[in-house]
Amino acid sequence: MIDSVIANLREYWMVHSLLALYTVMLAHHAWTGKRKTKGLADYYVGGRNMGGWIIGLSFFATYASTNSFVGFSGQTYDWGVPWMLFIPTSVALSLFAWLVIAPRLRSFTGAMDSLTIPDFIGFRFDSTTARVFAALIVMAASFFYMTAVFKGIGNLLEVFLEIPYKLSIVIVFFIVMLYTMIGGFISVVKTDSVQGVVMILAAILLFTGTVNAAGGLSAISEVRAQPGGEALFTWGGGVAVPVLLGTMFAGLIKFAVEPRQLARFFALKGDKAIRTGMLVSTITFGFVFSLLIPIGLYARRIFPDGLGDTDLVIPNLLNEVFGQGTAAFLLVAMVAAAMSSLDSVLLVLASTTERDIVGVVKPGRSEKDQMFWTKGWVALFAFITMLISLNPPGGIVALTAFSGSLYGACFFPAIVFGLHWKRGSGSAVMASFSVGITTLLTWDFIPGSEVVHEVFPAMVLSTLAYAITSFMTPDSASDTVLNLMNKASHNLAD
Repeated sequence: MIDSVIANLREYWMVHSLLALYTVMLAHHAWTGKRKTKGLADYYVGGRNMGGWIIGLSFFATYASTNSFVGFSGQTYDWGVPWMLFIPTSVALSLFAWLVIAPRLRSFTGAMDSLTIPDFIGFRFDSTTARVFAALIVMAASFFYMTAVFKGIGNLLEVFLEIPYKLSIVIVFFIVMLYTMIGGFISVVKTDSVQGVVMILAAILLFTGTVNAAGGLSAISEVRAQPGGEALFTWGGGVAVPVLLGTMFAGLIKFAVEPRQLARFFALKGDKAIRTGMLVSTITFGFVFSLLIPIGLYARRIFPDGLGDTDLVIPNLLNEVFGQGTAAFLLVAMVAAAMSSLDSVLLVLASTTERDIVGVVKPGRSEKDQMFWTKGWVALFAFITMLISLNPPGGIVALTAFSGSLYGACFFPAIVFGLHWKRGSGSAVMASFSVGITTLLTWDFIPGSEVVHEVFPAMVLSTLAYAITSFMTPDSASDTVLNLMNKASHNLAD
């Protein structure tokens, strides 16, 4: 056992050295985050005083995990050119989140002293029931997503470093759990900003290296000429169009509804920071995905006989195409991508559990006690996800899409309408939750349902349920909410 470890360290010394340096950076950010954290608002949302550049990069980095570098880029291997629609859609939904959600969410949550999406929903609609139910949705969706990320990094370390999959999962668990638990939001965002830059460089290297190995940009025509290649260049050839559109939308609607993304808006310090963050994140999404998404198609030229699992496209490219130094950097960059998502989801999951479930049952506890227990939840939930990831229930893209579908079906009406429409009630929110979840879980049993991905009917029906119930029940907007909406409307008119 010891001899095999020593042999592995010798063979992959460059990767292990870079991973060691990366771990030192994580430790430094955890220490500085702990030092700057004075209270619960600092630990949860950075004291609502962070700039646009760092939050913009964090918004990108916390989304662009192994689901992007391993899952989304590898998906083109099977689904072909139509999957490249992902690129403009990511830009459009990023702009939607920053223009429609960010300004009002920042001002509303600041005025309400809200630190999580479930407590925003609870305060906005004056409903403890909606708040607790929203917290349970966050818990369920978070476990699906974190499992996808763990699977991605486990595949990478197993294929490239020959570290057994299960051991890789355990290593990731300890690293992410410790620095997230110690440093909180400030540590997470600082790490994200560095990881964002690293991922931009990695996307450039990954694209150029793959294209060169495939024979240049023109190799795309040779892919088309390969057996089965023509299907990759036609709508519905590699995958049914409804599945393609639904998977894409379910993965990207997270920009506007997922708590780990929206938590970045809580932390912005002003309107200028919002504008800067919007430009930084949207341009970065467009640039990076323009490089990542085509990679799977060029990989068809390199691995023409098929790989079985598209989650293995990128690990095999690292192993077969790139030199040791470049591959080492790319692997560390993808580890960074995984960490930048896991830490954010873990923090959201822990803070939601402590504030919106335990805090409702046991109100009035001190900030010190809440901080202590939030850190405990980080450790516990990281451990549970590790156990699930040892035998994951699905592929990266499938798990990510289901998580996004759940957030879209449940949170889209409450967040978008809750910020822009004065009508609404806790009953309306609960109706939308119930209809959205029921539609997601039962859609496949309806004859002909394969024509439309479940995320679309789930969002439409949950929104209708919200609107109809809002008209049928008394409004629950407080004077604070009404004043905030009036102020936002006047600012828009000016």
